[in-house]
Amino acid sequence: MPDLPLYTVAAVAAPLLVVALELLVLRTGLFRTLRYWLTMLIVLGFQIPVDGWLTKPQGTVVLYDEAQILGIRAPVSFPIEDFGFGFAMVTLTVLLWRWLRNREQRRPAPPAAAQQSPARTAEQASA
Repeated sequence: MPDLPLYTVAAVAAPLLVVALELLVLRTGLFRTLRYWLTMLIVLGFQIPVDGWLTKPQGTVVLYDEAQILGIRAPVSFPIEDFGFGFAMVTLTVLLWRWLRNREQRRPAPPAAAQQSPARTAEQASA
């Protein structure tokens, strides 16, 4: 079996795992919303210049092991694999946020008596 670039393998696996988590477990419907895709366009709009600056040829801040990436650097100077990680990180965060919010909304409300404060209940008892 050939040595696969580890960073590339992880950059492909991460988005696939996040998509599988949504489709098979969480089922929030996130991928069907226009708001999500607009959010991803905004993220991409910031990811390109920031990643480009971090990996620019003169004054590089972040270095990549060339043996661990495909070697395709686009559209500026960062590895194309970074798009996979960006997608996975943002999508997982939004998915969990949405799933937790939906879970809270599905939780049944406590009985009315449990919502009253003890002071109010004692007041009512003495009346």
